[in-house]
Amino acid sequence: MEQLRKRAFAHKKWMIPLILSSVFNGAVLIGQAYCFVWIVNEIFLEKGDFKTVLPVFFILLGFLLFRVVTLFSSRRSGIKLGTAVKKEIRRELVQTYADHPLQASLSGQTGKKTSILLDAVDEVDQYYSFYIPQVIQTAIVPVFILAAVFSQHLFSGLLMMITAPFFPIYMIVIGLKTQKKADKQMEKMTAFSGHFLDVLQGLVTLKLMGKAKQQKEAIRQKSFAFRDATMDVLKTAFASSLALEFIAMLSVGLIAFELGLQLVVFQNVSFFAAFFILILAPDFYLALRDLGSAFHAGRGSSGAASKISEELNARARLQAWGESGLLDSSPPEIKLEHVDFVYESGPFSLEGLNLTVHPREKLAVIGPNGSGKTTLLRLLSGLIEPSSGTIHINGKPRNSYLEKEWFSKLSYISQNPYLFSGTIRENISLGAEHDVTESELHAAAEKAGLLELVQSLESGFETEIGEGGRGLSGGEKQRIALARAFIKKPSIILFDEPTVGLDLSTEQILQASIKELSRHASMITVAHRLYTIKEADTIVYLDSGKVLAAGTHHHLLKTVPAYRKMMDNQKGALVT
Repeated sequence: MEQLRKRAFAHKKWMIPLILSSVFNGAVLIGQAYCFVWIVNEIFLEKGDFKTVLPVFFILLGFLLFRVVTLFSSRRSGIKLGTAVKKEIRRELVQTYADHPLQASLSGQTGKKTSILLDAVDEVDQYYSFYIPQVIQTAIVPVFILAAVFSQHLFSGLLMMITAPFFPIYMIVIGLKTQKKADKQMEKMTAFSGHFLDVLQGLVTLKLMGKAKQQKEAIRQKSFAFRDATMDVLKTAFASSLALEFIAMLSVGLIAFELGLQLVVFQNVSFFAAFFILILAPDFYLALRDLGSAFHAGRGSSGAASKISEELNARARLQAWGESGLLDSSPPEIKLEHVDFVYESGPFSLEGLNLTVHPREKLAVIGPNGSGKTTLLRLLSGLIEPSSGTIHINGKPRNSYLEKEWFSKLSYISQNPYLFSGTIRENISLGAEHDVTESELHAAAEKAGLLELVQSLESGFETEIGEGGRGLSGGEKQRIALARAFIKKPSIILFDEPTVGLDLSTEQILQASIKELSRHASMITVAHRLYTIKEADTIVYLDSGKVLAAGTHHHLLKTVPAYRKMMDNQKGALVT
Protein backbone atom coordinates (compact mmCIF):
# COMPACT_ATOMS: atom_id res chain seq x y z
CA MET A 1 0.00 0.00 0.00
CA GLU A 2 3.06 2.25 0.19
CA GLN A 3 2.95 2.88 -3.57
CA LEU A 4 -0.71 3.89 -3.37
CA ARG A 5 0.02 6.24 -0.50
CA LYS A 6 2.86 7.93 -2.43
CA ARG A 7 0.58 8.50 -5.39
CA ALA A 8 -2.03 10.05 -3.08
CA PHE A 9 0.35 12.57 -1.52
CA ALA A 10 1.71 13.45 -4.95
CA HIS A 11 -1.71 15.01 -5.67
CA LYS A 12 -1.64 17.82 -3.09
CA LYS A 13 -4.39 19.60 -5.00
CA TRP A 14 -6.89 17.12 -3.56
CA MET A 15 -5.10 16.03 -0.38
CA ILE A 16 -5.16 19.54 1.13
CA PRO A 17 -8.99 19.86 0.82
CA LEU A 18 -9.31 16.40 2.38
CA ILE A 19 -7.26 17.44 5.40
CA LEU A 20 -8.99 20.81 5.77
CA SER A 21 -12.46 19.28 5.52
CA SER A 22 -11.54 16.77 8.26
CA VAL A 23 -10.28 19.57 10.50
CA PHE A 24 -13.49 21.55 9.98
CA ASN A 25 -15.58 18.42 10.50
CA GLY A 26 -13.89 17.77 13.85
CA ALA A 27 -14.45 21.35 14.99
CA VAL A 28 -18.06 21.32 13.77
CA LEU A 29 -18.78 18.08 15.65
CA ILE A 30 -17.65 19.70 18.90
CA GLY A 31 -19.68 22.86 18.21
CA GLN A 32 -22.73 20.87 17.18
CA ALA A 33 -22.65 18.72 20.34
CA TYR A 34 -22.06 21.75 22.55
CA CYS A 35 -25.03 23.63 21.09
CA PHE A 36 -27.33 20.62 21.41
CA VAL A 37 -26.33 19.99 25.05
CA TRP A 38 -26.64 23.67 25.89
CA ILE A 39 -30.20 23.78 24.48
CA VAL A 40 -31.27 20.66 26.41
CA ASN A 41 -29.63 21.88 29.60
CA GLU A 42 -31.20 25.33 29.24
CA ILE A 43 -34.73 24.08 28.52
CA PHE A 44 -35.00 21.09 30.89
CA LEU A 45 -32.70 21.96 33.77
CA GLU A 46 -32.43 25.75 33.77
CA LYS A 47 -36.13 26.14 32.81
CA GLY A 48 -35.22 28.69 30.13
CA ASP A 49 -37.75 29.89 27.56
CA PHE A 50 -37.77 29.41 23.81
CA LYS A 51 -36.53 32.95 23.09
CA THR A 52 -33.39 32.27 25.08
CA VAL A 53 -32.38 29.20 23.07
CA LEU A 54 -33.59 30.42 19.64
CA PRO A 55 -30.24 32.01 18.63
CA VAL A 56 -28.44 28.79 19.60
CA PHE A 57 -30.92 26.83 17.48
CA PHE A 58 -29.81 28.84 14.45
CA ILE A 59 -26.16 28.31 15.37
CA LEU A 60 -26.84 24.56 15.65
CA LEU A 61 -28.54 24.65 12.24
CA GLY A 62 -25.51 26.44 10.87
CA PHE A 63 -23.20 23.76 12.31
CA LEU A 64 -25.35 21.01 10.79
CA LEU A 65 -25.31 22.64 7.36
CA PHE A 66 -21.59 23.30 7.58
CA ARG A 67 -21.00 19.66 8.53
CA VAL A 68 -22.91 18.57 5.44
CA VAL A 69 -20.65 20.84 3.37
CA THR A 70 -17.48 19.44 4.96
CA LEU A 71 -18.58 15.84 4.46
CA PHE A 72 -19.54 16.60 0.85
CA SER A 73 -16.19 18.32 0.31
CA SER A 74 -14.33 15.36 1.76
CA ARG A 75 -16.25 12.90 -0.37
CA ARG A 76 -15.84 15.00 -3.52
CA SER A 77 -12.11 15.49 -2.94
CA GLY A 78 -11.69 11.72 -2.44
CA ILE A 79 -13.52 10.98 -5.70
CA LYS A 80 -11.48 13.61 -7.55
CA LEU A 81 -8.27 12.19 -6.08
CA GLY A 82 -9.27 8.69 -7.17
CA THR A 83 -10.12 9.93 -10.68
CA ALA A 84 -6.80 11.75 -10.99
CA VAL A 85 -4.76 8.74 -9.84
CA LYS A 86 -6.70 6.30 -12.05
CA LYS A 87 -6.12 8.56 -15.04
CA GLU A 88 -2.42 8.72 -14.18
CA ILE A 89 -2.09 4.94 -13.79
CA ARG A 90 -3.97 4.22 -17.03
CA ARG A 91 -1.78 6.71 -18.85
CA GLU A 92 1.33 4.96 -17.52
CA LEU A 93 0.02 1.52 -18.49
CA VAL A 94 -0.95 2.63 -22.00
CA GLN A 95 2.42 4.38 -22.36
CA THR A 96 4.16 1.19 -21.22
CA TYR A 97 2.37 -0.87 -23.87
CA ALA A 98 2.91 1.82 -26.52
CA ASP A 99 6.62 2.24 -25.73
CA HIS A 100 7.35 -1.43 -26.32
CA PRO A 101 4.38 -3.04 -28.10
CA LEU A 102 6.39 -6.12 -29.09
CA GLN A 103 7.13 -7.04 -25.49
CA ALA A 104 3.53 -6.25 -24.53
CA SER A 105 2.12 -8.45 -27.28
CA LEU A 106 4.52 -11.33 -26.71
CA SER A 107 4.08 -11.57 -22.94
CA GLY A 108 0.87 -12.56 -21.18
CA GLN A 109 -2.73 -12.59 -22.35
CA THR A 110 -4.44 -9.63 -23.96
CA GLY A 111 -7.49 -10.21 -21.77
CA LYS A 112 -5.34 -10.14 -18.63
CA LYS A 113 -3.76 -6.84 -19.67
CA THR A 114 -7.18 -5.41 -20.48
CA SER A 115 -8.45 -6.54 -17.09
CA ILE A 116 -5.55 -4.80 -15.35
CA LEU A 117 -6.06 -1.65 -17.43
CA LEU A 118 -9.79 -1.49 -16.66
CA ASP A 119 -10.82 -3.64 -13.67
CA ALA A 120 -7.66 -3.45 -11.55
CA VAL A 121 -7.39 0.32 -11.99
CA ASP A 122 -11.07 0.72 -11.06
CA GLU A 123 -10.41 -1.40 -7.96
CA VAL A 124 -7.74 1.10 -6.88
CA ASP A 125 -10.41 3.83 -6.81
CA GLN A 126 -11.71 2.56 -3.44
CA TYR A 127 -8.39 3.35 -1.81
CA TYR A 128 -8.52 7.01 -2.81
CA SER A 129 -12.23 7.77 -2.74
CA PHE A 130 -12.99 5.85 0.47
CA TYR A 131 -9.93 4.65 2.40
CA ILE A 132 -7.69 7.76 2.28
CA PRO A 133 -10.51 10.20 3.25
CA GLN A 134 -11.48 7.90 6.12
CA VAL A 135 -7.87 7.58 7.34
CA ILE A 136 -7.59 11.37 7.42
CA GLN A 137 -10.94 11.68 9.20
CA THR A 138 -9.89 9.07 11.77
CA ALA A 139 -6.54 10.76 12.33
CA ILE A 140 -8.12 14.17 13.00
CA VAL A 141 -11.71 13.92 14.27
CA PRO A 142 -11.06 11.62 17.30
CA VAL A 143 -8.25 13.98 18.40
CA PHE A 144 -10.73 16.89 18.49
CA ILE A 145 -13.23 14.76 20.41
CA LEU A 146 -10.61 13.57 22.90
CA ALA A 147 -9.51 17.15 23.53
CA ALA A 148 -13.14 18.16 24.17
CA VAL A 149 -13.75 15.15 26.48
CA PHE A 150 -10.57 15.77 28.50
CA SER A 151 -11.68 19.36 29.00
CA GLN A 152 -14.85 18.07 30.69
CA HIS A 153 -13.82 14.90 32.52
CA LEU A 154 -10.37 13.30 32.81
CA PHE A 155 -11.46 9.72 33.55
CA SER A 156 -13.80 9.54 30.53
CA GLY A 157 -10.98 10.71 28.28
CA LEU A 158 -8.65 8.05 29.69
CA LEU A 159 -11.32 5.38 29.14
CA MET A 160 -11.64 6.42 25.50
CA MET A 161 -7.86 6.22 25.06
CA ILE A 162 -7.81 2.72 26.60
CA THR A 163 -10.60 1.32 24.43
CA ALA A 164 -9.52 3.03 21.17
CA PRO A 165 -6.49 0.71 20.45
CA PHE A 166 -8.78 -2.34 20.22
CA PHE A 167 -9.87 -1.11 16.77
CA PRO A 168 -6.43 -0.92 15.09
CA ILE A 169 -5.29 -4.13 16.82
CA TYR A 170 -8.29 -5.98 15.43
CA MET A 171 -7.75 -4.45 11.98
CA ILE A 172 -4.11 -5.58 11.94
CA VAL A 173 -5.09 -9.13 12.85
CA ILE A 174 -7.93 -9.36 10.35
CA GLY A 175 -5.94 -7.42 7.73
CA LEU A 176 -3.36 -10.18 7.30
CA LYS A 177 -6.12 -12.62 6.44
CA THR A 178 -7.98 -10.13 4.26
CA GLN A 179 -4.88 -9.32 2.17
CA LYS A 180 -4.43 -12.94 1.09
CA LYS A 181 -8.09 -13.23 0.15
CA ALA A 182 -8.03 -9.92 -1.79
CA ASP A 183 -4.91 -11.00 -3.68
CA LYS A 184 -6.56 -14.32 -4.50
CA GLN A 185 -9.70 -12.53 -5.73
CA MET A 186 -7.67 -10.26 -8.03
CA GLU A 187 -5.69 -13.25 -9.33
CA LYS A 188 -8.91 -15.12 -10.13
CA MET A 189 -10.41 -12.08 -11.85
CA THR A 190 -7.41 -11.45 -14.13
CA ALA A 191 -7.15 -15.17 -14.93
CA PHE A 192 -10.83 -15.32 -15.81
CA SER A 193 -10.63 -12.19 -17.99
CA GLY A 194 -7.52 -13.40 -19.80
CA HIS A 195 -8.94 -16.86 -20.47
CA PHE A 196 -12.31 -15.51 -21.60
CA LEU A 197 -10.83 -13.18 -24.25
CA ASP A 198 -8.37 -15.86 -25.33
CA VAL A 199 -11.24 -18.30 -25.93
CA LEU A 200 -13.32 -15.64 -27.66
CA GLN A 201 -10.52 -14.86 -30.12
CA GLY A 202 -10.04 -18.56 -30.91
CA LEU A 203 -13.70 -19.49 -30.99
CA VAL A 204 -13.67 -20.59 -34.64
CA THR A 205 -10.66 -22.86 -34.06
CA LEU A 206 -12.27 -24.37 -30.96
CA LYS A 207 -15.49 -24.99 -32.89
CA LEU A 208 -13.62 -26.72 -35.71
CA MET A 209 -11.68 -28.83 -33.24
CA GLY A 210 -14.80 -29.77 -31.31
CA LYS A 211 -13.52 -28.19 -28.09
CA ALA A 212 -16.10 -25.42 -27.71
CA LYS A 213 -18.08 -27.22 -24.97
CA GLN A 214 -14.92 -28.11 -23.12
CA GLN A 215 -13.83 -24.46 -23.05
CA LYS A 216 -17.34 -23.42 -22.07
CA GLU A 217 -16.98 -25.60 -18.99
CA ALA A 218 -13.50 -24.17 -18.31
CA ILE A 219 -14.93 -20.63 -18.42
CA ARG A 220 -17.74 -21.74 -16.10
CA GLN A 221 -15.24 -23.12 -13.59
CA LYS A 222 -13.08 -19.98 -13.68
CA SER A 223 -16.12 -17.76 -13.21
CA PHE A 224 -17.19 -19.85 -10.20
CA ALA A 225 -13.66 -19.63 -8.79
CA PHE A 226 -13.81 -15.84 -9.09
CA ARG A 227 -17.26 -15.83 -7.49
CA ASP A 228 -16.05 -17.95 -4.56
CA ALA A 229 -12.99 -15.73 -4.05
CA THR A 230 -15.22 -12.64 -4.05
CA MET A 231 -17.59 -14.21 -1.54
CA ASP A 232 -14.66 -15.07 0.75
CA VAL A 233 -13.61 -11.43 0.75
CA LEU A 234 -17.18 -10.27 1.44
CA LYS A 235 -17.67 -12.78 4.27
CA THR A 236 -14.50 -11.58 5.93
CA ALA A 237 -15.53 -7.94 5.47
CA PHE A 238 -19.02 -8.53 6.91
CA ALA A 239 -17.70 -10.52 9.87
CA SER A 240 -15.11 -7.82 10.53
CA SER A 241 -17.73 -5.06 10.37
CA LEU A 242 -19.92 -6.94 12.83
CA ALA A 243 -17.01 -7.41 15.23
CA LEU A 244 -16.09 -3.72 15.01
CA GLU A 245 -19.73 -2.83 15.66
CA PHE A 246 -19.67 -4.93 18.83
CA ILE A 247 -16.43 -3.31 20.01
CA ALA A 248 -17.87 0.17 19.37
CA MET A 249 -21.13 -0.71 21.13
CA LEU A 250 -19.33 -2.11 24.18
CA SER A 251 -17.00 0.90 24.31
CA VAL A 252 -19.89 3.38 24.22
CA GLY A 253 -21.63 1.25 26.84
CA LEU A 254 -18.58 1.48 29.10
CA ILE A 255 -18.47 5.25 28.70
CA ALA A 256 -22.20 5.51 29.48
CA PHE A 257 -21.86 3.23 32.52
CA GLU A 258 -18.89 5.19 33.84
CA LEU A 259 -20.69 8.51 33.36
CA GLY A 260 -23.81 7.14 35.06
CA LEU A 261 -21.80 6.16 38.11
CA GLN A 262 -20.00 9.49 38.21
CA LEU A 263 -23.24 11.44 37.77
CA VAL A 264 -25.61 9.50 40.08
CA VAL A 265 -23.42 7.74 42.63
CA PHE A 266 -20.30 9.85 43.05
CA GLN A 267 -21.86 13.10 41.80
CA ASN A 268 -18.53 14.53 40.68
CA VAL A 269 -19.56 15.36 37.12
CA SER A 270 -22.24 17.78 35.93
CA PHE A 271 -25.17 16.79 33.73
CA PHE A 272 -23.87 19.18 31.03
CA ALA A 273 -20.43 17.49 30.94
CA ALA A 274 -21.85 13.96 31.10
CA PHE A 275 -24.39 14.59 28.33
CA PHE A 276 -21.75 16.38 26.22
CA ILE A 277 -19.34 13.41 26.51
CA LEU A 278 -22.11 10.87 25.84
CA ILE A 279 -23.09 12.64 22.62
CA LEU A 280 -19.47 12.79 21.42
CA ALA A 281 -18.59 9.16 22.32
CA PRO A 282 -20.52 7.50 19.41
CA ASP A 283 -18.85 9.86 16.91
CA PHE A 284 -15.44 9.01 18.42
CA TYR A 285 -15.96 5.28 17.92
CA LEU A 286 -17.79 5.77 14.63
CA ALA A 287 -14.63 7.26 13.10
CA LEU A 288 -12.63 4.24 14.29
CA ARG A 289 -15.28 1.77 13.17
CA ASP A 290 -15.60 3.35 9.71
CA LEU A 291 -11.84 3.07 9.34
CA GLY A 292 -12.27 -0.68 9.78
CA SER A 293 -14.75 -0.80 6.92
CA ALA A 294 -12.51 1.38 4.78
CA PHE A 295 -9.57 -0.82 5.70
CA HIS A 296 -11.03 -3.73 3.73
CA ALA A 297 -11.48 -1.52 0.69
CA GLY A 298 -7.86 -0.43 1.05
CA ARG A 299 -6.70 -4.03 1.25
CA GLY A 300 -8.66 -4.90 -1.88
CA SER A 301 -7.03 -1.98 -3.66
CA SER A 302 -3.63 -3.18 -2.48
CA GLY A 303 -4.09 -6.46 -4.39
CA ALA A 304 -5.01 -4.55 -7.54
CA ALA A 305 -2.03 -2.22 -7.02
CA SER A 306 0.31 -5.21 -6.90
CA LYS A 307 -0.93 -6.38 -10.30
CA ILE A 308 -0.55 -2.88 -11.73
CA SER A 309 2.93 -2.55 -10.26
CA GLU A 310 4.00 -5.87 -11.82
CA GLU A 311 2.79 -4.67 -15.21
CA LEU A 312 4.50 -1.28 -14.93
CA ASN A 313 7.78 -2.74 -13.68
CA ALA A 314 7.96 -5.31 -16.49
CA ARG A 315 9.32 -2.70 -18.85
CA ALA A 316 11.47 -3.54 -21.82
CA ARG A 317 14.49 -1.46 -22.63
CA LEU A 318 13.30 1.38 -24.86
CA GLN A 319 14.97 2.34 -28.10
CA ALA A 320 16.77 5.62 -27.52
CA TRP A 321 16.92 8.31 -30.20
CA GLY A 322 18.99 11.45 -30.70
CA GLU A 323 18.89 14.70 -32.64
CA SER A 324 21.03 14.00 -35.72
CA GLY A 325 19.57 13.57 -39.17
CA LEU A 326 20.69 11.01 -41.75
CA LEU A 327 22.94 12.57 -44.37
CA ASP A 328 21.00 11.71 -47.52
CA SER A 329 18.42 9.34 -48.99
CA SER A 330 20.96 6.78 -50.20
CA PRO A 331 21.09 3.40 -48.46
CA PRO A 332 23.31 3.58 -45.35
CA GLU A 333 25.80 1.08 -43.99
CA ILE A 334 24.39 -0.84 -41.00
CA LYS A 335 26.82 -2.43 -38.57
CA LEU A 336 26.02 -4.58 -35.53
CA GLU A 337 28.80 -4.92 -32.94
CA HIS A 338 28.52 -7.49 -30.14
CA VAL A 339 24.73 -7.14 -30.05
CA ASP A 340 22.76 -9.16 -27.47
CA PHE A 341 19.03 -9.26 -26.89
CA VAL A 342 16.95 -11.12 -24.29
CA TYR A 343 13.15 -11.33 -24.13
CA GLU A 344 11.73 -10.82 -20.64
CA SER A 345 9.10 -13.52 -20.99
CA GLY A 346 11.21 -16.39 -22.27
CA PRO A 347 14.58 -18.12 -22.37
CA PHE A 348 15.29 -17.13 -25.98
CA SER A 349 18.10 -14.66 -26.68
CA LEU A 350 20.41 -13.32 -29.38
CA GLU A 351 24.07 -13.38 -28.42
CA GLY A 352 27.16 -11.64 -29.71
CA LEU A 353 25.89 -10.62 -33.15
CA ASN A 354 28.51 -9.03 -35.39
CA LEU A 355 27.12 -8.17 -38.79
CA THR A 356 27.55 -5.55 -41.52
CA VAL A 357 24.96 -4.67 -44.16
CA HIS A 358 26.55 -2.69 -46.98
CA PRO A 359 24.60 -0.09 -49.02
CA ARG A 360 22.31 -1.70 -51.64
CA GLU A 361 23.30 -5.16 -50.44
CA LYS A 362 20.83 -8.03 -50.60
CA LEU A 363 21.15 -9.91 -47.34
CA ALA A 364 19.23 -13.10 -46.54
CA VAL A 365 18.75 -14.36 -42.99
CA ILE A 366 18.05 -18.06 -42.64
CA GLY A 367 18.00 -20.67 -39.92
CA PRO A 368 15.77 -23.12 -38.06
CA ASN A 369 12.55 -22.01 -36.40
CA GLY A 370 13.28 -20.14 -33.19
CA SER A 371 16.81 -19.22 -34.22
CA GLY A 372 16.12 -15.47 -33.94
CA LYS A 373 15.48 -14.38 -37.54
CA THR A 374 12.44 -12.17 -36.88
CA THR A 375 14.04 -10.78 -33.70
CA LEU A 376 17.07 -9.75 -35.76
CA LEU A 377 14.78 -7.87 -38.18
CA ARG A 378 13.15 -6.08 -35.24
CA LEU A 379 16.57 -5.07 -33.91
CA LEU A 380 17.65 -3.82 -37.32
CA SER A 381 14.42 -1.88 -37.76
CA GLY A 382 14.70 -0.10 -34.40
CA LEU A 383 11.49 -1.57 -32.97
CA ILE A 384 13.46 -3.00 -30.05
CA GLU A 385 16.70 -1.94 -28.39
CA PRO A 386 19.66 -4.31 -27.90
CA SER A 387 20.22 -5.50 -24.35
CA SER A 388 23.89 -4.80 -24.96
CA GLY A 389 26.13 -3.90 -27.88
CA THR A 390 25.66 -1.17 -30.48
CA ILE A 391 24.10 -0.72 -33.91
CA HIS A 392 25.92 1.82 -36.10
CA ILE A 393 24.45 3.60 -39.11
CA ASN A 394 27.11 5.12 -41.38
CA GLY A 395 29.61 4.86 -38.53
CA LYS A 396 27.43 6.58 -35.92
CA PRO A 397 25.29 4.91 -33.21
CA ARG A 398 21.72 4.59 -34.39
CA ASN A 399 20.43 6.17 -31.18
CA SER A 400 22.09 9.44 -32.22
CA TYR A 401 19.68 9.86 -35.14
CA LEU A 402 16.16 11.28 -35.19
CA GLU A 403 13.51 8.60 -34.77
CA LYS A 404 11.19 10.11 -37.38
CA GLU A 405 13.92 10.41 -40.00
CA TRP A 406 15.13 6.86 -39.43
CA PHE A 407 11.68 5.34 -39.89
CA SER A 408 11.02 7.55 -42.91
CA LYS A 409 13.84 5.70 -44.71
CA LEU A 410 12.74 2.22 -43.72
CA SER A 411 10.00 -0.22 -44.74
CA TYR A 412 9.24 -3.41 -42.85
CA ILE A 413 6.99 -5.90 -44.63
CA SER A 414 5.97 -8.96 -42.65
CA GLN A 415 4.08 -12.09 -43.63
CA ASN A 416 0.91 -10.53 -42.18
CA PRO A 417 0.99 -6.77 -42.85
CA TYR A 418 -1.71 -4.94 -40.96
CA LEU A 419 -4.36 -3.09 -42.94
CA PHE A 420 -6.63 -0.56 -41.26
CA SER A 421 -10.34 -0.13 -41.67
CA GLY A 422 -10.69 2.41 -44.48
CA THR A 423 -10.18 2.73 -48.21
CA ILE A 424 -7.47 1.09 -50.30
CA ARG A 425 -6.17 4.60 -51.04
CA GLU A 426 -5.78 5.40 -47.34
CA ASN A 427 -3.95 2.14 -46.67
CA ILE A 428 -1.51 2.58 -49.55
CA SER A 429 -0.81 6.22 -48.65
CA LEU A 430 -0.18 5.40 -45.00
CA GLY A 431 3.59 5.97 -45.00
CA ALA A 432 3.67 9.00 -47.28
CA GLU A 433 4.92 12.32 -45.88
CA HIS A 434 3.09 14.28 -48.59
CA ASP A 435 -0.25 14.21 -50.35
CA VAL A 436 -0.11 11.29 -52.76
CA THR A 437 -1.07 12.24 -56.29
CA GLU A 438 -3.26 10.09 -58.48
CA SER A 439 -0.35 9.28 -60.80
CA GLU A 440 1.85 8.21 -57.84
CA LEU A 441 -0.94 6.03 -56.51
CA HIS A 442 -1.46 4.32 -59.89
CA ALA A 443 2.29 3.84 -60.39
CA ALA A 444 2.73 2.28 -56.94
CA ALA A 445 -0.27 -0.02 -57.44
CA GLU A 446 1.01 -1.08 -60.86
CA LYS A 447 4.52 -1.88 -59.58
CA ALA A 448 3.00 -3.88 -56.74
CA GLY A 449 0.78 -5.84 -59.15
CA LEU A 450 -2.34 -4.35 -57.58
CA LEU A 451 -3.66 -2.01 -60.26
CA GLU A 452 -5.61 -4.62 -62.22
CA LEU A 453 -7.41 -5.74 -59.08
CA VAL A 454 -8.25 -2.17 -58.04
CA GLN A 455 -9.59 -1.28 -61.48
CA SER A 456 -11.87 -4.31 -61.39
CA LEU A 457 -13.54 -2.96 -58.25
CA GLU A 458 -16.58 -0.72 -58.58
CA SER A 459 -15.17 1.99 -56.28
CA GLY A 460 -11.53 1.55 -57.30
CA PHE A 461 -9.10 3.04 -54.79
CA GLU A 462 -12.06 4.25 -52.71
CA THR A 463 -13.13 0.67 -51.97
CA GLU A 464 -13.60 0.18 -48.23
CA ILE A 465 -11.80 -2.72 -46.58
CA GLY A 466 -12.41 -4.12 -43.12
CA GLU A 467 -10.22 -3.97 -40.04
CA GLY A 468 -7.11 -6.11 -40.47
CA GLY A 469 -7.79 -6.33 -44.22
CA ARG A 470 -11.01 -8.33 -43.93
CA GLY A 471 -12.31 -9.20 -47.35
CA LEU A 472 -8.84 -9.43 -48.92
CA SER A 473 -6.71 -12.49 -49.57
CA GLY A 474 -3.19 -12.90 -48.19
CA GLY A 475 -1.67 -12.02 -51.56
CA GLU A 476 -3.81 -8.88 -51.91
CA LYS A 477 -2.73 -7.71 -48.46
CA GLN A 478 0.90 -8.21 -49.42
CA ARG A 479 0.44 -6.19 -52.62
CA ILE A 480 -1.03 -3.27 -50.66
CA ALA A 481 1.96 -3.47 -48.27
CA LEU A 482 4.34 -3.38 -51.24
CA ALA A 483 2.43 -0.46 -52.77
CA ARG A 484 3.00 1.40 -49.48
CA ALA A 485 6.72 0.80 -49.90
CA PHE A 486 6.71 2.12 -53.48
CA ILE A 487 4.99 5.29 -52.25
CA LYS A 488 7.45 5.67 -49.38
CA LYS A 489 10.58 4.93 -51.49
CA PRO A 490 12.68 3.65 -48.58
CA SER A 491 16.44 3.19 -48.59
CA ILE A 492 16.22 0.16 -46.26
CA ILE A 493 13.72 -2.66 -46.79
CA LEU A 494 13.14 -5.46 -44.30
CA PHE A 495 11.17 -8.50 -45.44
CA ASP A 496 9.92 -11.29 -43.24
CA GLU A 497 9.55 -13.38 -46.43
CA PRO A 498 6.08 -12.24 -47.49
CA THR A 499 5.66 -14.80 -50.30
CA VAL A 500 5.34 -17.89 -48.10
CA GLY A 501 1.97 -19.59 -48.44
CA LEU A 502 0.99 -17.76 -51.63
CA ASP A 503 0.15 -19.33 -54.96
CA LEU A 504 2.82 -19.41 -57.67
CA SER A 505 1.28 -16.63 -59.79
CA THR A 506 0.95 -14.22 -56.87
CA GLU A 507 4.44 -15.10 -55.67
CA GLN A 508 5.93 -14.28 -59.07
CA ILE A 509 4.19 -10.89 -59.07
CA LEU A 510 5.49 -10.08 -55.59
CA GLN A 511 9.02 -11.27 -56.39
CA ALA A 512 9.09 -8.90 -59.38
CA SER A 513 7.86 -6.05 -57.15
CA ILE A 514 10.47 -6.83 -54.50
CA LYS A 515 13.22 -6.87 -57.14
CA GLU A 516 12.04 -3.45 -58.37
CA LEU A 517 12.11 -2.06 -54.84
CA SER A 518 15.58 -3.40 -54.10
CA ARG A 519 17.23 -1.48 -56.98
CA HIS A 520 17.55 1.64 -54.86
CA ALA A 521 17.66 0.19 -51.36
CA SER A 522 19.40 -2.24 -49.06
CA MET A 523 17.25 -5.35 -48.70
CA ILE A 524 17.33 -7.63 -45.67
CA THR A 525 15.08 -10.68 -45.95
CA VAL A 526 14.21 -13.53 -43.66
CA ALA A 527 14.50 -16.14 -46.37
CA HIS A 528 12.38 -19.26 -46.76
CA ARG A 529 12.58 -19.78 -50.53
CA LEU A 530 15.73 -21.13 -52.17
CA TYR A 531 15.18 -18.63 -54.99
CA THR A 532 15.49 -15.73 -52.53
CA ILE A 533 18.53 -17.27 -50.86
CA LYS A 534 20.43 -17.74 -54.13
CA GLU A 535 19.71 -14.15 -55.19
CA ALA A 536 21.26 -12.73 -51.98
CA ASP A 537 24.71 -11.12 -51.94
CA THR A 538 25.25 -12.38 -48.38
CA ILE A 539 23.53 -15.14 -46.46
CA VAL A 540 23.52 -15.12 -42.66
CA TYR A 541 22.85 -18.49 -41.03
CA LEU A 542 21.42 -18.16 -37.51
CA ASP A 543 21.19 -20.98 -35.02
CA SER A 544 20.12 -20.68 -31.35
CA GLY A 545 20.46 -16.89 -31.44
CA LYS A 546 24.01 -16.88 -32.81
CA VAL A 547 25.50 -16.30 -36.27
CA LEU A 548 26.72 -19.75 -37.25
CA ALA A 549 28.09 -18.58 -40.60
CA ALA A 550 27.86 -15.81 -43.20
CA GLY A 551 28.76 -15.76 -46.90
CA THR A 552 27.47 -16.51 -50.36
CA HIS A 553 25.29 -19.49 -51.23
CA HIS A 554 28.18 -21.44 -52.77
CA HIS A 555 30.52 -20.59 -49.90
CA LEU A 556 28.06 -21.86 -47.28
CA LEU A 557 27.38 -25.02 -49.28
CA LYS A 558 31.07 -25.86 -49.12
CA THR A 559 31.85 -24.81 -45.54
CA VAL A 560 28.66 -25.27 -43.45
CA PRO A 561 27.26 -28.83 -43.20
CA ALA A 562 24.05 -27.64 -41.55
CA TYR A 563 23.37 -25.28 -44.46
CA ARG A 564 24.14 -27.96 -47.02
CA LYS A 565 21.81 -30.37 -45.24
CA MET A 566 19.07 -27.74 -45.22
CA MET A 567 19.41 -27.24 -48.95
CA ASP A 568 19.40 -30.98 -49.63
CA ASN A 569 16.31 -31.52 -47.49
CA GLN A 570 14.31 -28.69 -48.96
CA LYS A 571 15.23 -29.04 -52.62
CA GLY A 572 13.85 -25.66 -53.41
CA ALA A 573 10.84 -25.89 -51.09
CA LEU A 574 10.12 -24.06 -47.85
CA VAL A 575 13.12 -23.65 -45.57
CA THR A 576 12.13 -24.56 -42.02
